[in-house]
Amino acid sequence: MFLRRFVSTLEPVPKIRSFSSYSSHDFASEIAELNQEMESVFGEPPSSSFPAGSGGQKISPESHPTTSKTPQNESNPGLTHVDNKGESQMVDITSKGITNRVAIASCKVLLGRRVFELVSANQMEKGDVLGVAKIAGIMGAKQTSNLIPLCHGLNLSHVQVDLTLNACDLSVDIVGKATCSGKTGVEMEALSAVAVAGLTVYDMCKAASKNIVVTDLRLEHKSGGKSGEWSSKKP
Repeated sequence: MFLRRFVSTLEPVPKIRSFSSYSSHDFASEIAELNQEMESVFGEPPSSSFPAGSGGQKISPESHPTTSKTPQNESNPGLTHVDNKGESQMVDITSKGITNRVAIASCKVLLGRRVFELVSANQMEKGDVLGVAKIAGIMGAKQTSNLIPLCHGLNLSHVQVDLTLNACDLSVDIVGKATCSGKTGVEMEALSAVAVAGLTVYDMCKAASKNIVVTDLRLEHKSGGKSGEWSSKKP
């Protein structure tokens, strides 16, 4: 076979093989023929070939093709809260522009008939359920960066929390709105507002029932920033 004839023409050297006895033309034709034979044997061409060079070029048997390594942060460009070591980090917003940010969130607290009637009549032992929950929601929005580890501390312009009794499903519907002028959004502040308000309703009413459910926590709307406007009601 050609492989055996080709190897026999090479002068043995302890650590490297020299192809200095071949002209550049003969060397190229031999390599091309070698590649064809290897492809016929293995079903595919070799992954790398000997570099073409002058007759005096030497190739070391210990040499191996280098494999490029992609940094972790480049291989996962969408993971903005992970650094190139795979560790959590706060996103750097230094270069982002200041825009008006608005976010609206909502949730629902299912009370059950007995608790609903007590709250409606303002007869809960702990006092005004809706009034206390409203204040708690505003405070929750202001404490978001202390509750959520990687959130930025924001200078909020306004926080609004509204609680409405819903007789259709014996619940309290909660809507929270947070606004600011800054470099990052206020979605988490709006979500924290309604979540804390909902939990406060539970705390104010738990003596009357342990079957209260806080549910449907969601973002309804946001605007501002690079991503612009978004609404859950859009198809």
